[in-house]
Amino acid sequence: MFEENLWQTVLAQIQLNISEANFATWFKNTQILSKEEEKIVISVPNSFAKEWLENKYQRTILKVLHRQDSKIKKIDFIVGKTNLRTQETPFIVPKTDQPELKISKSSKTGLNPRYTFENFIVGSFNELAHAAAWAVSENPGLVYNPLFVYGKVGLGKTHLLQAVGNEIAKRSPEKEMRYSSAEMLVSGIVSSIRDQTIEKFKALHKKIDVLIIDDIQFLAGKEKTQEEFFHIFNTLYHNQKQIILSSDHPPKAIPALAERLRSRFEGGMIADIGYPDFETRIAILKTKAQEKKDLIPENVYNFLASTIQTNIRELEGALNRVILFQKTYNRKITLDEVKSLLKEITVSPLQKNTPKRLIQTVAEFYDLKEKDILSNSRKKEIVRPRQIAMYLLRKKMQSSYPFIARIFGGKDHTTAIYAFEKISKELQKNEGLERDLNLIYMQLLNG
Repeated sequence: MFEENLWQTVLAQIQLNISEANFATWFKNTQILSKEEEKIVISVPNSFAKEWLENKYQRTILKVLHRQDSKIKKIDFIVGKTNLRTQETPFIVPKTDQPELKISKSSKTGLNPRYTFENFIVGSFNELAHAAAWAVSENPGLVYNPLFVYGKVGLGKTHLLQAVGNEIAKRSPEKEMRYSSAEMLVSGIVSSIRDQTIEKFKALHKKIDVLIIDDIQFLAGKEKTQEEFFHIFNTLYHNQKQIILSSDHPPKAIPALAERLRSRFEGGMIADIGYPDFETRIAILKTKAQEKKDLIPENVYNFLASTIQTNIRELEGALNRVILFQKTYNRKITLDEVKSLLKEITVSPLQKNTPKRLIQTVAEFYDLKEKDILSNSRKKEIVRPRQIAMYLLRKKMQSSYPFIARIFGGKDHTTAIYAFEKISKELQKNEGLERDLNLIYMQLLNG
């Protein structure tokens, strides 16, 4: 009883200092097993949690324990079962032995049972989206409606959207649910218009309790499809039915989108998924390797996580190739063999880009032509994108100021210095500018 009360006190202190998502992910199903003079032994659910707690939270835990009992000077983590009854939390630690949901991927739901919250890795890059998605799964239609998740390709949007659907299906199997890509939605609307069955199509969709549409940006420019979807959206929303959407851009950055749809999309919760940091990429690799019951050398994990920084799907693909190699040759792969096996990915995405490509990307983002940015125009709508292009050339491509000046028509290199310093200062107080630069950077990385 003493150990349980002590651990609950520690957890309460830690919960105040870290995000809810991280707390639930790393501290669920942990407890003190024993206290041996100066040492506390803590049980954790799996080796993944053990390694993460040792590396990231050991000092914090020890500090809190020491405040409660000054004799405690050491903690050990061991993998073992726990019968902890408290710590009810909506977030779930990634496990490899969780049974899959009894849901088949069918034309009725479109859900894939492999995509669950249990195997979705949470990090600082996606914890807001994850927290919002979980809240939706607990109270569909009542919070964050619509839920709009955006981020570049391969960062886990589809996994998260389907995890919400699978969780709701598990909790409330009576609910009508439909997951679809925007391309399938467009195809369905076009076919219904052609066959003169559009009213039937809309009536069927208006009966749905949870509508999940992936890659909604594909509605851009399709005026008739947008009009019909607008009516479906309105009916579901007013009946408190849950709508979940994903896109590679936030609503304001989707081109050729009807203003009334953009307004509806922005009326709920907008959550972005960014690029995972190095530690999260390591966590993803180790979790996937554990799922496949085929671990790889530590230096290989580090190499993969260092090399593939912007696409989780590519990261998993590289891991699968490494594991296939190990199974084929029935031995651990070496780092040199990995470099040879994956030589086409060892060049960083930015190295594949050029200053011309960067300037084109900035121009496209601000609806300008490349020649506008490179011109001598002093119009405000051109000067600012030009300064941003100079800033990115310096910041992301490490171009010299004289080189930047030559690109922009031989201007004095002090112009480039001024642009870099101006944008740098503004970034410290302008979150909107930071978001714009991140979007430009993501577009540059993903080509």
